[in-house]
Amino acid sequence: MCSRRQADHLIEQGKVKIDGKVAVTGTRVQKGQKVTVDGKPIQQEEKLVLIAFHKPRGIVCTAEKREKNNIIDYIHYPTRIYPVGRLDKESEGIILLTNHGELANRICKARYYHEKEYIVTVNKPITDSFLKRMSEGVPILGTITRPCKVKKEGTYTFRIILTQGLNRQIRRMCEYLGYQVTILKRIRVMNVELGDLKVGTYRDVMGKELNELNKMLSKERENGTKVSTNQRTNKNSKRRK
Repeated sequence: MCSRRQADHLIEQGKVKIDGKVAVTGTRVQKGQKVTVDGKPIQQEEKLVLIAFHKPRGIVCTAEKREKNNIIDYIHYPTRIYPVGRLDKESEGIILLTNHGELANRICKARYYHEKEYIVTVNKPITDSFLKRMSEGVPILGTITRPCKVKKEGTYTFRIILTQGLNRQIRRMCEYLGYQVTILKRIRVMNVELGDLKVGTYRDVMGKELNELNKMLSKERENGTKVSTNQRTNKNSKRRK
């Protein structure tokens, strides 16, 4: 019914209740509980929506209605959905959209090293030195990009697999090394591939593809929890020493 920011504001004003009790920020809503805003019930969507969309160039990955070329108005999906992460305006290719906040957050978490694959065309011939430096990490935005897989596909084209999503990352990496991106196309997010999906169209992520995605997310969440636990143990050991 509203954006996340608007929802936070309504909660701060005490207008949101869960089973008749005033909600606070961070409260989890369990299945079957009744949520109201100003006394009016909010219908909870039970069915998961997850779609793969072939974003055209010129479309902005935002739900902000003030943006003329926003992705939500372009798709015109019958229920409320929002993009999972971003793909910059000048780029095309696959982007996921969903109505499930937790799923979106898990896919976007950089700490899980989820893969995103791109085919990139640049303005001058690709050298071995360029490929090597791209794969080892490039200084942009006050940090060094993570090591990544890079493979030459043609004189001006290469394939790159990232595990992070810094703002306009590939374009900035190329610019640092003296190249300009002319075409950037994302062809995969984790196990979900663009395939032959036509520009401007979408398809449901379901069946085996959805099951595999959920398995990957569950496994990586467990691994992430173990890492966090180990890190805390190491810190405690250091304190004791």
